Amino acid sequence: MDKCGYYDLLNNKNKHRKKLKSKPLYIIYIIQESVNMVKKNNPIPKKEVPGKPEDILSKLPKEAKEKLKAIKTKVDKFQKQVVKKFDKYIMGVGLLPPQKPKEGEKLDKDKINILVLVDDSDSKKMAKFELKSKLTAIIENIAKEIDKNIVPNTVILSELWQSCYDGKYDMLQLIATGAPVYDNGMLSAIKISEIHKTMILKKFEKYIVSYVLAGSLIQGRATKTSDIDVWVVIDDTDVKKMTRAELKDKLRAIIIGMGIEAGELTGIKNKLNIQVYILTDFWDSLKEANPIIFTLLRDGVPFFDRGIFMPWKQLLRMGKIKPSAEAIDMFMNSGDQMLKRVAFKLKEIGMEDTFYSILTPSQAALMLYGVPPPAPKETAELMREIFVKKEKLLEESYVKILEHNVNVRKEIEHGTKKDLSGKEVDELLKQAEKYLKRIKRLFTQIEKIKEEESVVHIYDNVVTIVRDILRLEGVERVEDKDILTIFEREMVTLGKIPAKYLRILDEVVKAKKDYDIGKLTKVEVDKVKKRSREIVKFLVEYMQRKRGREIERTKIRVKHGKRYGEVLLLDKVAFIIHDIDHEEKEVSKADIKPDGSLGNPQRTTLEEMEKALSKTEIPPKVFIKEPIFEDLKSIFGKDVEVLVNY
Repeated sequence: MDKCGYYDLLNNKNKHRKKLKSKPLYIIYIIQESVNMVKKNNPIPKKEVPGKPEDILSKLPKEAKEKLKAIKTKVDKFQKQVVKKFDKYIMGVGLLPPQKPKEGEKLDKDKINILVLVDDSDSKKMAKFELKSKLTAIIENIAKEIDKNIVPNTVILSELWQSCYDGKYDMLQLIATGAPVYDNGMLSAIKISEIHKTMILKKFEKYIVSYVLAGSLIQGRATKTSDIDVWVVIDDTDVKKMTRAELKDKLRAIIIGMGIEAGELTGIKNKLNIQVYILTDFWDSLKEANPIIFTLLRDGVPFFDRGIFMPWKQLLRMGKIKPSAEAIDMFMNSGDQMLKRVAFKLKEIGMEDTFYSILTPSQAALMLYGVPPPAPKETAELMREIFVKKEKLLEESYVKILEHNVNVRKEIEHGTKKDLSGKEVDELLKQAEKYLKRIKRLFTQIEKIKEEESVVHIYDNVVTIVRDILRLEGVERVEDKDILTIFEREMVTLGKIPAKYLRILDEVVKAKKDYDIGKLTKVEVDKVKKRSREIVKFLVEYMQRKRGREIERTKIRVKHGKRYGEVLLLDKVAFIIHDIDHEEKEVSKADIKPDGSLGNPQRTTLEEMEKALSKTEIPPKVFIKEPIFEDLKSIFGKDVEVLVNY
C-alpha cells in the first residue's frame, strides 16, 4: 500500500484522500420493530417485494416514520465520517437486522447494527489481527460520538474470505440480510450471490460441488457497474439417466434463470455472469492447464464447497497441480500457430473479405439496373460500360478500385502473391469503405431512374388494358391523345365503369406527360404506382366478366344419361367436354365445317382449350346449324338432351 497505507490512515497521516459521495439505500423492513408495525397496520401483499424505501415508508404509521427518519440521519452521518476517515478502503457500509439476543437477555430495540467492510488486501505494515483491532477501535469511537446505540461490526476482507475458505458462511448470510448504505459493489455482489447460491442449493444440492465468486471483484479491479462472476461446478460422476452434456445443459438453463430471478428479487442491476462446469470437464481443464481454470482456483472464493474446490486450491498454492507434457507442448506451439493464423487471416481479408465486400454490392447495383448478375471477372468491365460510359452515373476511379481488388485476389489465389502486409490490408479496407459509400449513392441514382421508368411502364400497361376494353365494346382504334375522351364517352357516361377510374386514368396520363418534360416528382411516382394497381385490377376483372359472358353465348350444354356435357363453339373449332362434373375432365376437339357440322373429334387437353380461348376473338353472335344436332347424338348418344337457359 506504500505511502498511503493503513498505518498512515490509523495514525491520521493520510492527506491525499478522495471524497466519495454515497447514495444510501435503506431497506427498512430489516428493522424488526418496523416490520411488525407494517404488518399490523398495513400488510404487504405476498407478491409485492418491498425493495424501494419510499413504497414501504408510505405504509408506516407516523411514529415509525419519525423513528426511521432519525435512524437514517444517524446512519448517514456515521457512514460519511467512516468513508471520509478511511477513504477508498471502505468497501461497504450496511445496515444489519437486529441481532438475536443471548439467552436470558432481552432484545434492545434501540440498537442500530451496522456492518463496515474494509479492504485490507494491500496491508503489509501490520498483522491482520492488529489491523482489525485498531480499525474496530477507531470506528467504534466514531459511532459513539454520533449515537451510543450505533453498534458497528468491523470486518476486514481477508477475514471474510478466510471464513469462506474454512467452510463458514455465517458472515455471508449476515451481509445478505443487510441493506447497503454505501457500497463499491462488493456488498451487492455478496448479497445476490448468496441468494442465488441458496436458491440452487435448495433445488440441486445433490449435484452442486462448488459455488465460487471470482473475477474482477476478487482481484480488486472491479467498479460499481462490473459484472458479478460466479462459477458453479456440477457433479456428473453419478449420472445414469442422461448424458453428461444433457445434465449440464438442463441444470445450466435453470441455474441461469435463477440468477435472473435473484437480480429481480434484490434489485441489484449488475449482471450475474454465471459459468457452469461439470466436474469431469473441470478436471480435464486442469490437466490441460487451462488458464481460466487456473485463475479461478488461484483467485476464487468458495461460497459453497463439498470438499473439492479448496483441496485443489491448496494443491495449486503448493505447486502440486502442474500442466501435463502435452499441455506444455501445446502452449509452446501455440505461438507459431497464432502467427501463421495471423498471416492466413491477412491473406483471407484480401482474398475474401474485402473482395466480396465490394463485389456483391456491385453485382447488386447491376441487378437493380436490370442486368443479370455477372461473373466476378466480368463485373468491373460491365460496371464501366453501363454506369461510367452509358449512364454516366459513376466515376472511373471507383471501377479501378474494384479491378485492383479483383487482381489482388487473383494473385493470392494463383500463388503469384505469397503474402499480404498489414499496410496493404489497411489500404484495401480504406479503398473498400470509400467504394461502398459511393455504391450506396449509385443505388439511389439507379432507383430514381427505375422509378421514372416505372411510370412509363405503368402508362403503357394501363393504356393497353383500356384499349382492350374499348375493343370489346366495338371501338377498334384509339389514339393516345383521345384515350381519356373516348374512355369517358364509351365506358363512364354509359354507366359501364365508375367515374373514379376515369380520374385515375387521368392521373396516369398526367404522370406520363410530367415524365416526358422531366418534371416528375417522387411523390407523384408513389401515388401513380398505388393508384395504377387499383385501376388495373378493376379493368382486368371487367374484361374477365365480359369475356366470360361472351364465352357463355358460345356454349351448348347437353345432358346424356346422368351426366352433363358441354360444347364450346369458337371460330373454326369446337371443344367438347364429355362430363363437366368429373374431376379429370375428358376433352375433345373437332373442326367446324362450313355447313355447321363437326369433323371427327380428337382427344385434347384443358390447357389447349384455354390457350385457344385466349387467342380467339369471340364473335358477338353464334349461330347453330341443324347438322350439329346429329353430331351431338354421335358424340353423347341418342338420348342426348340440349339444355336451354341454364
